[in-house]
Amino acid sequence: MKLSYIYVSVPDLKEALAFYRDELGLDEAWREGEGTVAFQLPNSPIQLMVDVPPDSGENWSTGPFYEVDSLDEFIAEHSGFAWVGEPIEIPGGRSASFRDPGGNIMHVFDQSGAE
Repeated sequence: MKLSYIYVSVPDLKEALAFYRDELGLDEAWREGEGTVAFQLPNSPIQLMVDVPPDSGENWSTGPFYEVDSLDEFIAEHSGFAWVGEPIEIPGGRSASFRDPGGNIMHVFDQSGAE
């Protein structure tokens, strides 16, 4: 399990860009469509992913995104976790979300569909 992204759900991407890029001075790392932008965090391999989610479900809550080798295996190995909904398709793979003991949302994903 490797921390890859800090995910931030936003209602307005233009407003988020003005803040994270223009005010904080973060460099844009990549974009996915019209709703997702990642910024490289200074002196860190971690990226800040800013996204306008397709719905308000808990699996789109702000929180860390950890990359795993196999989402299905991770879910099977941690069946006692408080999983939030079903896994969802994301560009290049799938993700799933769970609550930690404090109620915080954590996300895991794999890139099983990446080329």
